[in-house]
Amino acid sequence: MCYEERVLYRLLSGLHASTTLSIAMNYYPPNKKKNRLTWTPNPKFFWSKFGSHSGHPEYIRNLHFSYVVLLRALKKAEPILSRYEIRTGDIIEDETAMVLLRRLLNSSILKSCSNVFEAFDESLMFRGNITDADDSGVDGDGDAAIDTGTDPDLEQDPAFKFPNGRAQKHPEELITLQHNFKMVFHNISSILDCVQCQQCKLHGKMAMLGYGTALKILFMSDAGIEAAAANINIGTGVEGSLTRNEIVALINTVAKFSESLREVRELTHLYWSGDDHGDGGSTPTPGLPSPSLTSSPLDMAMGAVNALSTAGAIAPEREEELIHLALAGDEVLLTLAKHYGNDLEKFLAFSTDIGELGRVVVVDETPPDAIVIGTGLAGLTATLNILDRGGRVLVVEKEHNVGGNSNKASSGINACDNVTAVSITDNNNNSDDDYLGSFIGDTTKSAGNAARPELIEQLVGNSWEAVSWLKERVGVDLSLKAQLGGHQYKRTHRPKNGMVGAEIIYGVQKAVKEYEKQGKVKIMTDTKVVGLLRGEGRNVTGVQVQYLLDDAISEDRPTDLKSPHVILATGGFAADRSEGSLLSQYRPELISMPATAGPYSTGDGIGLATTVGAGVTDMDKVQVHPTGWVDPKDPHNPNKVLAGELMRGVGGILMNKLGKRFCNELGTRAYVTDEMLSHDPYHAEHGVWKKDSELQTFALVLSSSAAADGKKHVDHYIHKGLMTRLEGVTELTEWMGQDVDVEVIRNTLTQYCADAENGVDEWGKTSFQGTPDINFDTEIFYAGTVTPVLHYCMGGLTIDKDGNVLDDSTGLPISGLHAAGEVTGGVHGNNRLGGNSLLECTVYGTIVGKKIPIQPRALSIGNITKLSKIPIPKKEMAQISLSEVAKHNTEDDCWVAIHGKVYDLTDFAESHPPGAISIHKLAGIDGTEAFQSIHNEGMLEDFEDDLIGVLVG
Repeated sequence: MCYEERVLYRLLSGLHASTTLSIAMNYYPPNKKKNRLTWTPNPKFFWSKFGSHSGHPEYIRNLHFSYVVLLRALKKAEPILSRYEIRTGDIIEDETAMVLLRRLLNSSILKSCSNVFEAFDESLMFRGNITDADDSGVDGDGDAAIDTGTDPDLEQDPAFKFPNGRAQKHPEELITLQHNFKMVFHNISSILDCVQCQQCKLHGKMAMLGYGTALKILFMSDAGIEAAAANINIGTGVEGSLTRNEIVALINTVAKFSESLREVRELTHLYWSGDDHGDGGSTPTPGLPSPSLTSSPLDMAMGAVNALSTAGAIAPEREEELIHLALAGDEVLLTLAKHYGNDLEKFLAFSTDIGELGRVVVVDETPPDAIVIGTGLAGLTATLNILDRGGRVLVVEKEHNVGGNSNKASSGINACDNVTAVSITDNNNNSDDDYLGSFIGDTTKSAGNAARPELIEQLVGNSWEAVSWLKERVGVDLSLKAQLGGHQYKRTHRPKNGMVGAEIIYGVQKAVKEYEKQGKVKIMTDTKVVGLLRGEGRNVTGVQVQYLLDDAISEDRPTDLKSPHVILATGGFAADRSEGSLLSQYRPELISMPATAGPYSTGDGIGLATTVGAGVTDMDKVQVHPTGWVDPKDPHNPNKVLAGELMRGVGGILMNKLGKRFCNELGTRAYVTDEMLSHDPYHAEHGVWKKDSELQTFALVLSSSAAADGKKHVDHYIHKGLMTRLEGVTELTEWMGQDVDVEVIRNTLTQYCADAENGVDEWGKTSFQGTPDINFDTEIFYAGTVTPVLHYCMGGLTIDKDGNVLDDSTGLPISGLHAAGEVTGGVHGNNRLGGNSLLECTVYGTIVGKKIPIQPRALSIGNITKLSKIPIPKKEMAQISLSEVAKHNTEDDCWVAIHGKVYDLTDFAESHPPGAISIHKLAGIDGTEAFQSIHNEGMLEDFEDDLIGVLVG
């Protein structure tokens, strides 16, 4: 192996080592059951790859070698990089980046490494035959070991001599060697194109470009460096010029290898300290930082005590006691630290019997940083953002269960992942990619003359960050994307498994309740806020509550709860049909119309805020959704289940009682609703709805392919008896009723397929998903009856773009009062687009949650009342037959079989976010089908405590 080949081998080996180290550091994925919130390391895997006995420690030497090559290139490129101007459009970020780059170039590491740099000399490459002195390519003195060659004639030719007289390669051979060297990098880059993971592919290509840039710099002449430096901000075309991508790749690769060297030290310590996370163990609970990695039990004890004190988990007196015990060599404390020093939850729990102050706990006497009213997505989002920043929150909910209307959302949440303001088109002026300008335009068009641009831009501009937060922080799968009515592009995200509202609420609620275990948040259900408290400066200082359960009324429970900030997230008012209600005041003609909102949607937050002078806006803007399911078993029930836009987005078509289409199903909600209501003669003539008019019903029909795209939803609606599976057009006609002729429906479907083929229909529809199979007699249809329903209140409290509630008379923020979600007005104008409700809750909930100031805590000492649970070995699962499950079929004894396991959900039912009834309906049966129509199987990991056996027979 010649010198060049050994250099190439060591560079590729170093890159491989860096990749392997990243895998070792991020080996075990997050796991809810094991309370593992982040990816955690596997030191045993690291040692198997690099350890002195079973691994290859020389790979670490190759990593160091590669790092030296990169640093040598960085140092040589200093004249180029120090003059390079970073221009991204963000002046502040650009200046910051340039300062950091110049600081790196002037850092002590580059100035002090001249001797280290000499361990590699690129000038020796492509000049002669270097011997196989050792696997490093250098001899024992650190000089390149060069073969004298075997051709005596070539040795005598002075044209092919090194300065020391050793023979060199022939020029043609050198050219071939240089070409092969370069092609290796090209080949690896091509192989990376086959990698499926886009992130992995990006990292791999970045590293290869970083290597290539380093070698390019090292092989440049001094004159080339000067020329490139002089023209670095002009562009390419100069000998040795560097592109922006090359510079970015070089800096990122240096940073990655620097991180890899740190990971070697960290993983080595973890291996030798025995903290190997062999099962991918749990990560500390949020709020308790991990202690620093140390080398002795004393150090680990000191680090753990310091971390607990910093987190406010122990009082100063307890900290002092534990430090004295550690310094005195207390054997019990040091042994505990050795084994549990990196798990603060367990260290804190197990240390209570050590010393005199072990059974005392810190009591926080400071009022919560915020009181949040309402537990829908807006309220929970604001709460979690405050908690993640180290704050304390009191959450008040008048219902027994959390989740609100957000829990029932089905269509999805909108987000635009293209941050450009305009479309990026191809050469034919076509574009399939969404962009911010389009999203803003669609939302503004829907809002009409009531649009408030600053609120819409805030909503849309933060959409991708909101969805990313739900994915990454909350852990919700939002991998599917659909195009809903009123949207020009596919931008509505939903889970592959489960209904979007239930999945999001479950995830956010679970994250919040992790803090509840630490005492950082208190959730008060069955508690209604009846008034806002104000201070001398007229700022809001808290709330007055009423306890709704008789057994909760006690002199020990205060009714005035204080906090410097109150966040209203109480939802809308579409379900309040009482005399004097907001609905009766602003839209009396809609009083008799059914609604999808839960009975708790009574406008409480609006009433509370207006008592302290808050303004309201767009109160007459109440959205009538075109499609609420009519339950054939209870058709006159005023509360309807929503048939979300998704059902039409995947290809559902609407037919009237004559079997004819009458609109573009993907139009805005207002448009489709108006077309439906216009089947009433009075509305068709006058354009307004009469209170005593009778609502007509319509058929929502999906083909088999459309139903497959919306399978989770279709399965759910079939389970609830709201949709029916029909074989062929004849069964569809019979289902629709006696007034419909089969040929009319056949003609309707034929025309629809022809319109899809042509790309447009008479109502302007241009997107045709899930068209029926042309053989209507064998096609499988899925159909249900729908009718217009009250769905959402666009009107509410007047806010600014930061979620401050504004005073009605001054237009200025009311100090201490904030709002997010449906309780606010102005975000959606005249009409809300489908998918923008969950988005509004997440965006404005986050904005409010991030701006609430976090108070310094006032701590005191109290008696400990409960220790953390100590894990116990799992009991062996019993084998249970379905006939045995059937015996436990009451509210007081509720067993349910799900995915081959049996759960006792008796106690859980009352805390089920959508209510206990849906759990009780499954008592004594196999509820797998009903469960998987709403949730994904992974959710069952959090019900291990309720698992009582496996299903057999």
